[in-house]
Formats: sequence, C-alpha cells, structure tokens
Amino acid sequence: MNVKIVCTFLLVICGFSMRAQELYVFSDPASNVPAKSISLKYSGKFLKNTHHTNRVEQRHTPEVMLGLNKNWMLRGAASFSDMYTSNVRFESARLYAKYRFLSNDQVHKHFRMAAFAEVAGSRNDVQYDELSLSGDQSGVQAGLIATQLWNKLAVSATGSVLQVLSDKPKVYPDNNTYTSFNYSLSAGYLVLPFHYTSYKQTNLNVYAELLGQQSLDQKRFFVDFAPAIQLIFNSAHKLNFGYRFQLDGDMARMSKNSFHVSVESLFLNVLNRKRS
Repeated sequence: MNVKIVCTFLLVICGFSMRAQELYVFSDPASNVPAKSISLKYSGKFLKNTHHTNRVEQRHTPEVMLGLNKNWMLRGAASFSDMYTSNVRFESARLYAKYRFLSNDQVHKHFRMAAFAEVAGSRNDVQYDELSLSGDQSGVQAGLIATQLWNKLAVSATGSVLQVLSDKPKVYPDNNTYTSFNYSLSAGYLVLPFHYTSYKQTNLNVYAELLGQQSLDQKRFFVDFAPAIQLIFNSAHKLNFGYRFQLDGDMARMSKNSFHVSVESLFLNVLNRKRS
C-alpha cells in the first residue's frame, strides 16, 4: 500500500478534535447493537459500470440486526440489484455474527475489540478481481475489529480474510482471485450538537474511511477513500450519505467509485418485553 496514502489519512484523523462517534457508514465498529434490541436498515449502492453498458447500476440491501446480549450480535441481509443482469433481481443472502471479547470502558472514552464471521450465498459468478460478500460472490469471511473512542472522536481498524466459495466451473482458474485480505481504518467525529440537552437533538457526524483489499492468490490490490456524513434523529434513526472512490490499485473492478445512501431505525429492548 502507498505510504503517502497512509500518512495523508493519518493527518486527516489528527486534524479532528479528540472527540467522536463510531457508527461508521462503510465498516463496523467493535461495539454491538444494544442488548435485546433490533435494528432495521436499508442500504442503496449506485455506480456507473464502464466495462459493458456504461449505465448506472444499483444494489438495494435490507438488513435486520439483533443484539442478543452485550457481547453478541447477529445480522441477516439480502440484496437485490441489476449489476449482473439487465433488471433488478434477488441476488444474494448473508449472515453475520460478531462477538465483543474486550471492553475497557472509562468516562468519555473506551477501547473495545471484537471478532466476526460472515457467510454469503450469491447467484453471481466471479467476474472481477475485487471480492465482496455484499452481493457479488458466495463465500466466507472472518476477522478482528479494534475501536478506540475519545469523547467525540472514534478511530477503528479492521482486518479480515475472505474466501470465495463457488461450485461453478472457473473459467480462468489461474487468473481470477479467490482469497483476499481486507482491511479498513476509519475515523468518525461528532460535529453537532455541541452540548447535549435532550435525546431528541439531531446529531451530525462526519466520517473518513480508508478501505483496502490485497489478494492472497494474486498480486493485486486496491485502496479506497470513503468520506460520509450522518444525521441521527431522536437517538434512534440514522440517515447516511457516502461516496467511495479508488486512490490506488491494479484490480479489475466493476467500478472504481460509488455512491451510498442508507437509513436505519433502532428499537431498544424489544427482545426483552414480556408478553401480555
């Protein structure tokens, strides 16, 4: 990975005040969905595929997240897109589990670590070097997350290994990538409100994320930068806008840039309510 890219990103992080939020738009923190709670999310991804049709393509992903307890959470998701077909269709389903095994919580700051695993099944064949379980391929992934929070600033790092699983014939078995190391370095800052007076106050968060992938069976890579903004209403409803673009890389990808939008609602303690 280009050293100048890493140095530039670290300078961006240091430019923030030492306060933060950790509800990242393009990655997950070590923290979980609150215990006994449910979160519902819709994500939309939009890009221009210049390889074939030069058209704007879309992917829509509904998700359900369950906070089983303070250490365990589950997430189920499905995706619908026209990225591999002429019309929008159901393309994949996936299941994600995360276990938070370390928490060092103090006043206005904490350090947490978690392990996660994910499995996905997709109707799509391997066509590009970039590997993803968000709808593009079938496979498994496992990794670690470390997140540090200082007041309004949160910094998080993730590392994982992804293996594509496919029972379909490999057209170019010696040329395609099937295993990769994925990594991210993310920072988030709480801009508004300056002072909390009510949970009904609208929050404004800004994010900067460095997202990379290095294939383990081929010498190919990419590094992306992804800025985003986030609004939180009544401490329970999120609206995210993000733009992701490539800084460096030599992988064959569907697109080197994409626009993301998502909405999410959190329902606290609903799994703990007694039936009447």
